[in-house]
Amino acid sequence: MPSFTVFKGTKDGNPKKSTTTRPDELQGDQVYMRITASGLCGTDLHYKTADMALGHEGVGVVEQVGPDVKDLKKGDRVGWGYEHDCCGRCQECLKGNECYCPSRAMYGYADLDQGSFGTHAVWREAFLFKLPDGLSDEHAAPLQCGGATVWNALRAYNAQPTETVGVMGVGGLGHLAIQFAAKMGCRVVVLSGSDSKKDEALRLGAHEFHATKGATELKTETKLNRLLVTTSAMPNWDLVLPLLAPGAVIHPLAIDEGDLQIPYMPLLLGGIAIRGSVVAPRHLHNEMLQFAALHRIAPVVETFPMSEEGIREAMGKLEKGGCTSGRC
Repeated sequence: MPSFTVFKGTKDGNPKKSTTTRPDELQGDQVYMRITASGLCGTDLHYKTADMALGHEGVGVVEQVGPDVKDLKKGDRVGWGYEHDCCGRCQECLKGNECYCPSRAMYGYADLDQGSFGTHAVWREAFLFKLPDGLSDEHAAPLQCGGATVWNALRAYNAQPTETVGVMGVGGLGHLAIQFAAKMGCRVVVLSGSDSKKDEALRLGAHEFHATKGATELKTETKLNRLLVTTSAMPNWDLVLPLLAPGAVIHPLAIDEGDLQIPYMPLLLGGIAIRGSVVAPRHLHNEMLQFAALHRIAPVVETFPMSEEGIREAMGKLEKGGCTSGRC
């Protein structure tokens, strides 16, 4: 187990094949696995020019385990996502919110020598998730970040089956949010720029669909109790805020380095809340995988070879808006 292949970002944004070397002997609860699939997330595009191994929606098969591994064994299928480690002692960790641990190890900030774009990886058992039999590797991979992100917005903040949930955008996050919310029993209202995604949104479980481009007013059958914003561009709040019920919660989920600007008075008068959210803590991540398997929730995937050319093609397609989520 001395070395394995990874694909790293470069200054010109074209991923290059590289080699990572790790100690021959696994320590503690470390697990060595062969990577079988990786999702491609919009966040990966932010790091394509960084000198680091790319990919954070990984699935693999266990090949070797360290001396302190308790549950996993050779041959098990596992997944991993954005977070790789935490301190285990702070208040957030003790409350089960380790994704907010001040010492958390996250993609792009720690373990820069390995990712899910590669042949193998070494991660702690504590941050690996055994995959249910009902999920294929290709379908499980995008759930490790995209699925966990939308599931956390719904479950960590107490979404109820009596709610009307708005989903803005039918991309990598949005098409999973539609399925999760619908299977939870919520009424799902999709907002998208044009009618091009209408049939897909309804097929995935949406009850209503509204195109926003060029609209001066929108009306939904019921007010939205929760709005998941999965687009990178912020919505026209003057168009969207009238759709929200009093006390509604807005979850901005896509990565955007700009400022969040929103009209002040409608927020105040409607008692509207804006709630930040990242990926799910481990207990909710496991729950998400079980829920997806039970209800046959799966991402729409397009597959690419795990090579410099394949990863470059997948990233290029994602940048152009033509790839929902893929296996590289």
